[in-house]
Amino acid sequence: MSENVKQLIFSYLSGFITENKLRRFEEVLHNRTRYITVVLEDLYQPHNASAVLRTCDCFGIQDVHIIENQNAYTVNPDIALGASKWLNLFKYSGQSNNTPDAIRALKEKGYRIVATTPHKDDVVLQDLPLDKGPLALVFGTEMRGLTNTSLELADEFVKIPMYGFTESFNISVSAALVLFYLTEKMRSSGINWKLTESEMVDIRLNWAREVVKRSDLIEEDFLKKLNPSDNE
Repeated sequence: MSENVKQLIFSYLSGFITENKLRRFEEVLHNRTRYITVVLEDLYQPHNASAVLRTCDCFGIQDVHIIENQNAYTVNPDIALGASKWLNLFKYSGQSNNTPDAIRALKEKGYRIVATTPHKDDVVLQDLPLDKGPLALVFGTEMRGLTNTSLELADEFVKIPMYGFTESFNISVSAALVLFYLTEKMRSSGINWKLTESEMVDIRLNWAREVVKRSDLIEEDFLKKLNPSDNE
């Protein structure tokens, strides 16, 4: 579907959306980023999986990559509070080890693979550079952490400074701390972290489809009116 047609569909669906909601779309959209993305490897607790999605939405992260090896990724709606409908979720499943495919796909898009782990002496969070290119932050489970595969394929490692007896943070807390610090640092930098106009067109349309009831039928009817010859 061409970008022009997408814009026409969004314009039509906008007639079913309040002005306040449309203004909110634009406010949020201009603070969204793909410069930082999040990768979740084999999370199995729904409350943690859901909390991370909510955190990503709050800090303007548009894409979340979900690796399902042994565990299916499930969302608790009471915790996520609908965050998933505002995000682009990419799932990697179907094999016993989907981590290589996920990391390969991210590297092909130009991401630096940054494994979050307290067990590697690379850099602490405050020293992680942002100007070396887009980051894919990989988080693992609380019990096992990241797999050996993700650690072997990572380009860099980052850890959150800790000063107590406990070895690691809860995964949802780790994601919140890392994303808060890095997104604030990103927004105050000179990095071009914002979405392109083309990306905004796609996301804006997806959001409209999410909030308009029976948007699929409305869109289908609109396209028939737009191209009457297709119905002959």
